[in-house]
Amino acid sequence: MKLITAIIKPFKLDDVREALSEAGIQGVTVTEVKGFGRQRGHTELYRGAEYVVDFLPKTKIEVAVDDARAEAVIEAITTASRTGKIGDGKIFVTELAQVIRIRTGETDSNAI
Repeated sequence: MKLITAIIKPFKLDDVREALSEAGIQGVTVTEVKGFGRQRGHTELYRGAEYVVDFLPKTKIEVAVDDARAEAVIEAITTASRTGKIGDGKIFVTELAQVIRIRTGETDSNAI
């Protein structure tokens, strides 16, 4: 089992959610986060004063899947979130040792 974590631009969330739904994914966790990568933030003007925005708004998506479905999920996220510009985001894939559904006690693949 894999935990796929993607950091994407917030306006791409609906596209990614739709792509995951088409790929047959039912459970997704979404979090609003802030951060920066190579783009290093930017400067903005507010009431005549210039200030630096170090951390940019991003959206974090987490999906737990069986090993067999991991590549399809990665492809769906990549295709739906790509703009071709800096700041498109990253995808992290980690191993899941165990998954437990609290309500029923099901474990591993049955819990996903």
